[in-house]
Amino acid sequence: MLNRLILSLTLTLGCTTLATAAPSILTIKETITDTAIVYPESFETDTHKMMQNWYLQNYTDLDHEADSRPLIEVSEQVYIDRLSHMPTIIEMPYNQVVKSYIEMYTQKKRSLVENMLGMSLYYMPIFEQALEREGLPLELKYLPVIESALNPDAVSRAGATGLWQFMLPTARGLSLEVNSLVDERRDPVRSSEAAAKYLKQLYDIYGDWSLAIAAYNCGPGNVNKALRRAGGDSSNKDFWTIYPLLPAETRGYVPCFIAANYAMNYYKEHNISPALARKPIITDTVEVNKRVHFDQISNVLNIPLDEIRVLNPQYRQNVIPGDIHPYKLVLPSHQVCSYVMSEDSILAYKASEYNRRTVVEPATYASATVSSDGEYVTEQVVKYHKVKRGETLTSIARKYGVTVSAIKRTNKVKKALRGQTLKIVTTRRVKIKQDPAVEEKSTPDNSALADNSVARDADDQRQEVTDDNSVSTEEVNAEIENAVQPDDAVNQVEEAAPATAKTSTATSKERRVKKPEAKKAPKKDTTKTVIVKKGDSLDKIARRNGTTVKELRRLNGNLQGNKIKPGQKIRVK
Repeated sequence: MLNRLILSLTLTLGCTTLATAAPSILTIKETITDTAIVYPESFETDTHKMMQNWYLQNYTDLDHEADSRPLIEVSEQVYIDRLSHMPTIIEMPYNQVVKSYIEMYTQKKRSLVENMLGMSLYYMPIFEQALEREGLPLELKYLPVIESALNPDAVSRAGATGLWQFMLPTARGLSLEVNSLVDERRDPVRSSEAAAKYLKQLYDIYGDWSLAIAAYNCGPGNVNKALRRAGGDSSNKDFWTIYPLLPAETRGYVPCFIAANYAMNYYKEHNISPALARKPIITDTVEVNKRVHFDQISNVLNIPLDEIRVLNPQYRQNVIPGDIHPYKLVLPSHQVCSYVMSEDSILAYKASEYNRRTVVEPATYASATVSSDGEYVTEQVVKYHKVKRGETLTSIARKYGVTVSAIKRTNKVKKALRGQTLKIVTTRRVKIKQDPAVEEKSTPDNSALADNSVARDADDQRQEVTDDNSVSTEEVNAEIENAVQPDDAVNQVEEAAPATAKTSTATSKERRVKKPEAKKAPKKDTTKTVIVKKGDSLDKIARRNGTTVKELRRLNGNLQGNKIKPGQKIRVK
């Protein structure tokens, strides 16, 4: 604040003196001083990060010790002579403000100059072509040096973006496309064409390049305001006559432009190593009329992803939305033909991952609610019903178990019309499938359980046989004792019995006794072991396996009451 106050007083006194002595414009621009210089944001560029640029690493040779080289002192007269000998249309005067910017480039920001020289191998031909097309001075190609340090992704604190640092309203006024996927302010070719047209418009307004350049920075409104405040005939005014009346940043803009021209032309005289091209980068363009992702191009054509990004910085999300309208894709010239020949393969590469869905059908249910016992889930299901002759909303609602108001609300209708398709939202109750991995077949854990099982099977047989009143209890008991004996004992009994002793009554009894024996084997085969899960109870396990709690207790003699714990093994049929 103090510096700005001193500057204001200095400039005010200077203007009073100038008004009294009526010096020439030449005297003003050569003697002007400014103690509150505001350097452009491009000076804040992180050169170490800039050196990681894929293009600089792969196409240029940079001197990583540029900042450590000895400085070369230059006299003011040498500066004046060099500036005057540059082949430019735009005037390049010398003064203390210009000197401060030259020293910033050639002494404090030497790595920045070297990096920009490396980037200029690719960008300068693009700038020159756009300027030449509009018939503008080619020295304007150094404006992006002070605007963005030749970084197409640069974004200022005010939101200006790209090589030429366009604000969004200005960019759209120049027909540059800016949206979520594409930002042509970052496109070297399109933004250079727009910048050349804009500079030509500004020069047509002022007829002076210093004022046109100042208006490019702060807008025509601020320049016009400064011209009005300067008073008199504005036709003989230039940047230097209204210097004190311009915004602080703009006061340093034209001097910085002059210094950028100087540094990019006389860098060798200041012991700054030139950026040498390791190999030329020759590019070509291909029109893309399909939606394609950079990853698809990179993987199919085996091109580094960073190279595609460097050549096509305008695509903000690495996506070319060619399905909207055709876009340009810049590739190394030898890869353009490969893209054309491999386009189908590129579009098919991971198509399901990169393609955007154009039509999406909703899921068959909107929500699902699990029952309190965890056995069932209630799903909300969407169905479609075509109205037939004689049907009403009431009959349709009754058919699907919903309300008439629900059908009206969902379909925004008041009545059912024949042939109309109605959306019906209903519910269904579905049993939850248990994880088969939890249940595994196994044999009884110990011999005691096996013995108990045999005994219980015998009890079952006795109960089933006694239900038949035609056989006495004593006969059944006798047969059951034979049934539970070991196989060898049974065989011995059968061998000892003479064949002729069998009567019709014995045959009838044998059939009745052997009937439960046929059921005994499947009971043993279908026995399995389940592992108790968290939240399980005997009732849940019984219902899940189609049995009863009583049966579980019968098969598992070690159960005490209803208490079970997770991880416990229980035998079920």
